[in-house]
Amino acid sequence: MSKSLWTFLIVTGLSLFTASSGFAFDAVDLSGRWSATARVKGVDIPFQLDLHQRGDEIRASFFDGARLTNPSTPARIKAGYLRLTFPSYAAVLDLAVNASALDGTYDRDHASIPIHAVREAAVPATLKRAPSIGGEWIIPKASAKGEKAWRLIMRQSGATAEASILRVDGDTGTLSGQYDDGVFRLSHFAGERPALLQVRVQQDGSLKLSLDDGDGHADLTAYRPKEALAQGFAPADPTRFTGVKDRSVPFQFAFPDLAGRQVANTDRRFRGKVVVVDVMGSWCPNCHDEAPFLQALYARRHKQGLEVVALDFEQPDQLADPQRLKAFVERYAITYPVLLAGDKAAVHEKLPQAVNLSAWPTTFFLGRDGRVDEVHVGFTSPASGPRNIETKAAVEREVEALLARPAPKT
Repeated sequence: MSKSLWTFLIVTGLSLFTASSGFAFDAVDLSGRWSATARVKGVDIPFQLDLHQRGDEIRASFFDGARLTNPSTPARIKAGYLRLTFPSYAAVLDLAVNASALDGTYDRDHASIPIHAVREAAVPATLKRAPSIGGEWIIPKASAKGEKAWRLIMRQSGATAEASILRVDGDTGTLSGQYDDGVFRLSHFAGERPALLQVRVQQDGSLKLSLDDGDGHADLTAYRPKEALAQGFAPADPTRFTGVKDRSVPFQFAFPDLAGRQVANTDRRFRGKVVVVDVMGSWCPNCHDEAPFLQALYARRHKQGLEVVALDFEQPDQLADPQRLKAFVERYAITYPVLLAGDKAAVHEKLPQAVNLSAWPTTFFLGRDGRVDEVHVGFTSPASGPRNIETKAAVEREVEALLARPAPKT
């Protein structure tokens, strides 16, 4: 058989296969919004995935409510498969592609989450009457961090609702969904913080909550603040949660930056300056929420005497080659020093002056004398609405007050 005839038969065979399957990988355009589910601990958590295709390059982003977030690097379909990488979370979405669905896994932090997605179809507006549950609630909940209660923040427009659960270390991101058959079904998955929250209004005015997330399942109850506080259920104060052993002693740190250069609190650049020390990790979703705010604060206040330094604690596999941290720095265009402090399990050993350091992120505010003036635990996302505004305003007030104080005499 001649070479040209052999080539003809191969091409013809592939063409017939493609035609019979009804799908040509190089012709498909995946652009648009996809309705998806992530299967976490046996529960399907709905979420939305945005795909943008230009030529044969495809990028993906998740949604936090209506906001696009967690973008991937560009990828191409190869032999019917699409592999999307999300560097700032060191995560990979592997998908088998066909004309009507995407199926695969999302791998992050040594966990593999099954994913199924179909093209989003137009959903008619519901005319169902929904009970009014907007506003703030308190959830009695004892946590391993010593909390007695969490906040539940609800926003509602008819049968459509958004929510966020605010713990001492941060929030869940935007849980969004609708009311149907007596239940608000709200969910979140933006490549992090997978959660499904089902909310039922009780006869006494409380809310019965069913929460499924990465920690498993929990049945909870939410009360309006006046009733919860009367029962002694108050969320932890993020400014009184973590402290230091001796506030009269300067707060010490000395760790390498990503270029291997040692950076310490005694360096000339920090002398007589107000210093915000951010204890964080690139694996931590609420640290991602905090980073762009700190960068903006640093850009505005640096010339007035503000320094910001991040002390990054990682999982062991990222310490030798911190690619996720480098992507984190690039994603948020961070220009303040980011130091690789070590394994997150060793945080108490690395920062022995801290007391009850158990939440990520935790931010220490140092006056011009190098001593700790205030400690703020956690950070909120835009999902927390007024609480997010309040969190940012509190940080701004603390920095402004410290900058207004005169430098110590030398």
